[in-house]
Amino acid sequence: MGIKVLLLSGDKDGRAKHVARQVGISEVISEVPPEFKAEIIKSLQKEDHFVCMVGDGINDAPALAQSNIGIAMASGTDVATESASITLVRNDLTAISNAINISHLSIRTIKQNLLWAFGYNLVLIPIAAGILYPLFVSNSMPGFLSPILGTHGFLNPAFAALAMAFSSISVVLNSLRLKRTLSSKKD
Repeated sequence: MGIKVLLLSGDKDGRAKHVARQVGISEVISEVPPEFKAEIIKSLQKEDHFVCMVGDGINDAPALAQSNIGIAMASGTDVATESASITLVRNDLTAISNAINISHLSIRTIKQNLLWAFGYNLVLIPIAAGILYPLFVSNSMPGFLSPILGTHGFLNPAFAALAMAFSSISVVLNSLRLKRTLSSKKD
């Protein structure tokens, strides 16, 4: 996913490295006292890293609160879940990558919706306000456009309402694609 992952643990070095090998993490910082976990997070942030911390214990709470995004595991202590931005509902490391994927897809969908709505309104609001009026003030409106633009180039309010409804419907339908995309990724 292009994410640098490291294991920050209070456990002994051998145990932390063993766990890191099992889950495919190459960088390990072990035997870190609880009060220094948040300091390590701060130092990573000072290096312009966006830090996501995953933890489950009381000792992780300050680091979860310090991180840009704190993720608490379902079995975590109350303090950890309160300090985190996200609490996973199951104790499965793949839930972390799923949460990141959902986040990326959600942001992409939001950007698409904003682009669509902005572009749509950029075109139709000036027409509704009468930008076409100078074109038709001295010339007659073509017959096929008169139901939409009236006699002087102003957007008919009924068509403006339909256009706004279509804009809203298109945003909702695009957002619903996210649900279908997530469902298909599960299979």
